Amino acid sequence: MSKNAHPSAASPGAPPRSRRALPAVIGALLLLLAGALGLSVTGGSAAAAVPGPPAGWTTIFSDDFNGASGSGLNRSDWLYDTGTGYGYPGAATMWGTGEIETATDSTANVYQDGSGHLVIKPIKDASGHWTSGRIETQRTDFAAPAGGQLEISASLKQPAPAQGLGYWPAFWAMGADARPVGATNWPSIGELDIMEDVNALSQHSTTFHCGVWAGECHDPDGISSGLQACSGCQSGFHTYSVVIDRTNTAAEQLRFLLDGQVTYTVNENQVSTGTWQAAVDHGFFAIFDVAIGGSYPNKVCGCTSPSADISSGAAMTVDWIAVNRTTSGSTSTGTSTGTSTGTSTGTSTGTSTGTSTGTSTGTTNGGSSGGSTTGPDYTASAATTGSGQVRLTFVPTTPAAYVDVHYLVNGAGQQNFRMANSGGTWTQSINGLASGSVVTYWFTYEKSGPQYDTPHFTYTYSG
Repeated sequence: MSKNAHPSAASPGAPPRSRRALPAVIGALLLLLAGALGLSVTGGSAAAAVPGPPAGWTTIFSDDFNGASGSGLNRSDWLYDTGTGYGYPGAATMWGTGEIETATDSTANVYQDGSGHLVIKPIKDASGHWTSGRIETQRTDFAAPAGGQLEISASLKQPAPAQGLGYWPAFWAMGADARPVGATNWPSIGELDIMEDVNALSQHSTTFHCGVWAGECHDPDGISSGLQACSGCQSGFHTYSVVIDRTNTAAEQLRFLLDGQVTYTVNENQVSTGTWQAAVDHGFFAIFDVAIGGSYPNKVCGCTSPSADISSGAAMTVDWIAVNRTTSGSTSTGTSTGTSTGTSTGTSTGTSTGTSTGTSTGTTNGGSSGGSTTGPDYTASAATTGSGQVRLTFVPTTPAAYVDVHYLVNGAGQQNFRMANSGGTWTQSINGLASGSVVTYWFTYEKSGPQYDTPHFTYTYSG
């Protein structure tokens, strides 16, 4: 899910670290193994330092947040975002996502805890107004060279609020060209969501954003893993990473990792070459933030967040961040091949085939008389069911635990709903349409655990 939605679309949307003793011998062996695999890991020991780079790699930026208790960040390394959006003409309000907090540079919201951690703490005041923190690296030149790789990693602990409906912690990176224009060129400049969780589910998702609105990356949702299990991620520190692999510039790849294990892969051939290069082959800057409310929490809960009983003051705690680079490929073949093969096959079958089969059919047949399309494992349709009303229908070939629909009317105001299920047929009605209104819609559905996104369809209401 995007952390920086298209500017022309209005969205409807710390305690000290818990330590575990780790014998020095085991810690040394783990670091040696990480070097052999070309991956970074979190040591888990007290006063953990930033891990050294894997063999053949060079660290080009790092911070272990060893400032005094209650101190702010080094502003030569970090830029504080403040307010509710970039202060540029045309930039989206509410950070483009519908989140409701105001970002500040106050040490009440963003501070070092004196024990080697960065803390980002959202706080609700007596009037119900939320403040929180959002910080970016000053540097925007974190790039994988042609023939080489880049790894952006951080060790962090997710917030653990007692009532968390509306919490949205994130660690991500955005293309350098976003900064001079307040991200009004999003998503073409690329966004890599390395860790997002919503509603205190102790899960995490990873996402690639690129191209144009409702384009090859299906933005604003992006090409995403969907929420995945993340056991212990609210109670302990885990390492979240993305590797930009340009070893073969004709077949580049993004690998997202949790504790050194690949969890999701995006390959260059999933989009056009020009779209990929514009989104990947350049510098990035890294971002940490904790949002409250917005499109992603709302999409997952099928409601409007935050809830009335949401807890204030649950922090995301960051142990360290490191950016490593190599000028040649040095990642273990066994690790990357074994994981990326399974992931890319599942993605191309569920998404790419659906795009070629479904999009043109659904678009061509759309209209007041109704239109439908059949994908690899679903049938989707739209039909006029009353004055100013269109009903969207989704029928998966196998039972789904949930189906969400996302739609825009005439290109503005994305809406997200959990569809109503009746005997395996999922429906959602759209009301108040004028003659000639164009509805752009797509679905997110569960299938035996993983979550998939369909292509985008259009339907014109004729009155």
